[in-house]
Amino acid sequence: MQRRNFLKLSGLSAGAVVTGGSLTGFLVSCSGCKKEHHMGLMTEPVMVTEGDFSRLLSFPSQVAANHTLTAQATMANLKGTTIPVLGYQPNSLLGPTFRLNNGNAVNILLQNNLSEHTNIHWHGLKIPALMDGHPDQLANAGGTFRYQFTINQRAGLSWYHPHPHEHTGKQVFQGLAGLFIINDAEEAALNLPSAQYEIPLVIQDKRITNNGITYNPSMEEVMAGYMGESIVVNGVYSPYTEVETRFYRLRILNGSNARVYNLSFSNNADMIVIGNDGGLLKNPVTVKEIMIAPGERLDVLINFSGVTVGTELFLVSKEFAHGGDAQGKQSFRIMKFKVAVAVTDPFAVPANLSAINTIPASSSVKTRAFEISNAMEHHGYSMNDGMQMRHRINGKLFDSNRIDENVAANTNEIWVFDNSKGDEPHPMHLHGVFFQVLDRTGGRGTRIASENGWKDTVLVMPGETVRVLVPFESNTGKFVFHCHNLEHEDDGMMLQYQLS
Repeated sequence: MQRRNFLKLSGLSAGAVVTGGSLTGFLVSCSGCKKEHHMGLMTEPVMVTEGDFSRLLSFPSQVAANHTLTAQATMANLKGTTIPVLGYQPNSLLGPTFRLNNGNAVNILLQNNLSEHTNIHWHGLKIPALMDGHPDQLANAGGTFRYQFTINQRAGLSWYHPHPHEHTGKQVFQGLAGLFIINDAEEAALNLPSAQYEIPLVIQDKRITNNGITYNPSMEEVMAGYMGESIVVNGVYSPYTEVETRFYRLRILNGSNARVYNLSFSNNADMIVIGNDGGLLKNPVTVKEIMIAPGERLDVLINFSGVTVGTELFLVSKEFAHGGDAQGKQSFRIMKFKVAVAVTDPFAVPANLSAINTIPASSSVKTRAFEISNAMEHHGYSMNDGMQMRHRINGKLFDSNRIDENVAANTNEIWVFDNSKGDEPHPMHLHGVFFQVLDRTGGRGTRIASENGWKDTVLVMPGETVRVLVPFESNTGKFVFHCHNLEHEDDGMMLQYQLS
């Protein structure tokens, strides 16, 4: 059934607002529906409006292992107007960037000055369960939560953001997020571009008005994910930066709630992928375009040495297929690079980056299958029975009192995410572990360059099934796994596993 017909049956308008980003308890009648039938919505893309790329790209301040993060209502300048936002520091859309070394002890205090509860999930960090930012581990309004752990993992780009169930989407969209960079000796030995030649890029889309960043998803927008018309990078709308004729290292996070980007350069330059969620790849891979979903990270080398001084070129998102009705329908520019200075650059891309052992699928002791395409379900046969529109995994909604999967420590498992009957993209994220992507069937039908090495989030497009090999180590406790489309997550598309 198409969305318009569904709305007629339900008596709802396309602009019906869902309180708090959740469809909890939302029931509609459906005449003539059959049991366990899946219905698709005719979702519409939110088209991006480009700016003039006249604002200088800025970078969040860098902090070390001991710090206080204050979640607060503050102000930030976007599109030339100072508007209310949420932030972890005054007058800023993003929190500071943590830059630490493997082995550092971390002591971070969250001070919650919001009017609602919040917490911090350290996305990409392998840390104790009680420090991970589980939706149960909250700081109430006016309260605090202290995060203490030791970094014990390889170099990589991680990030942090709130994870309170049913409030995550709003808090992230309105400004609460930040980067967490880990360095180690293996990475340092490669002499990759650093200092001003290493550029972190947090790409997000926002709905910006003179009154603030709007977050009021309709029913349709909960189903598709909440997207904005304005692209901001590091909290700056339509930015530019100046570069020299040399290699740069771009450390990229898709910090959007739902929007998927297909990154490329306007001059068709090579993008040399050297890392992803879990750090460096084994070997560099050269591509012309690369897709990145919410929660995913990319580590990319770009060579500006062949570009004439004075040239302006753009990082763009190209159209893409298989993204459902709401994604991939538009090509748009994200930010501008101005080639300003000619230099001689001795850097050469290493042929080998890191030692990564491929874990054989045969080492798995168990395979678990997760059906993620059943966004809409209803039960019963009569016209008086209701259809409940929710995002589920294996037909279940999140319940913090229920353990969905019990996993044995120090074992390898294959997890299968099945979106073969779905019509929406689902970036699936596991807390507490990294995994290796085995294969993708249906849809795009293959792994992409950034799916080598170690991952913590994998994009499963409509029509696709993705298998991942997860080595569960000795970091025992209760963790969640979920879709990183934050509206899907808040709507209940999240389960728990207990590692013991």
